[in-house]
Amino acid sequence: MGVKKQFAKIKENWLIIVLAIVLFLFMSGGSGFLGNVMISGMDKSWSLGGSEMMGLTDSMERGYYPGLTNSDFAPEVEERKLIKTTRLSTEIKRGLFNEAETELKNIIISSDAYLLNEQVNKYGSERKSYYQGSYQLKVDTEKYDSVISQLKKIGKVESFNENTNDVTGRYTNLEIEIEVEKQRLLRYEEIYGSAKSVSDKIELSDRIFNQERTIKYLEDSLKNIDQRIDYSTIYFSMNEERSEYYDIVFVKLSSLIKSFIGSFNNLIQLIFVLIPWGIALWIIRFGWKFFKKK
Repeated sequence: MGVKKQFAKIKENWLIIVLAIVLFLFMSGGSGFLGNVMISGMDKSWSLGGSEMMGLTDSMERGYYPGLTNSDFAPEVEERKLIKTTRLSTEIKRGLFNEAETELKNIIISSDAYLLNEQVNKYGSERKSYYQGSYQLKVDTEKYDSVISQLKKIGKVESFNENTNDVTGRYTNLEIEIEVEKQRLLRYEEIYGSAKSVSDKIELSDRIFNQERTIKYLEDSLKNIDQRIDYSTIYFSMNEERSEYYDIVFVKLSSLIKSFIGSFNNLIQLIFVLIPWGIALWIIRFGWKFFKKK
């Protein structure tokens, strides 16, 4: 059969050839070009290719950066989200440290606060000894002012620093990001239900897992901010007043001997400095008397 006749035969049977190609693509599992086209038709928001952090990547491609949004300024929000952190230091009269610590524990119990960290140290010995205590508290924000007022009455206030951080913008952005990521998760689940090939189901399953992990990360971040808003942090320290004898130290014999030798050496140096001047004055006086007699 000539070449021209073969081309003519192909033109007559082109429909059969096309159907054969389509059938071949379906038989190959749908993971090729046609499979990509079908999946893209169901959801154009993603494309096949695989990625361990696809959920996070999808978010970044759309302008959402989970956990990376640090804009705290949200003037349109009336109810502000505030985090308070305070440092308070007091001086306790000598001999009353244990009583002051008991008073502190009573304040913690009565206000339902949490004592996260406690460190008490004793310095010096006998009459020169004194105590220092450091404490970290978590206090319900509604009881914060009352607790601070009570802590200030424990001894004499040496220093007080209060820091208020407005996180309204960050809080609002996290809420928006969580809602967006949940909607994307629903779309993935819908596509998973419609997917036919095993490879597409596997990749969609990975995407759903990563998306769930992204949502969990965002929800944990929001929960952490909620806890810091609901409970203010107070760093409280008590310093016992030092003894009047703290700076008094008896002079050691070695120091006395050292001072004596130093003074003696200075005296010898002074004598040797004055001797030439004494000799010079004697010569001048002797010469004056000699010329006066003549």
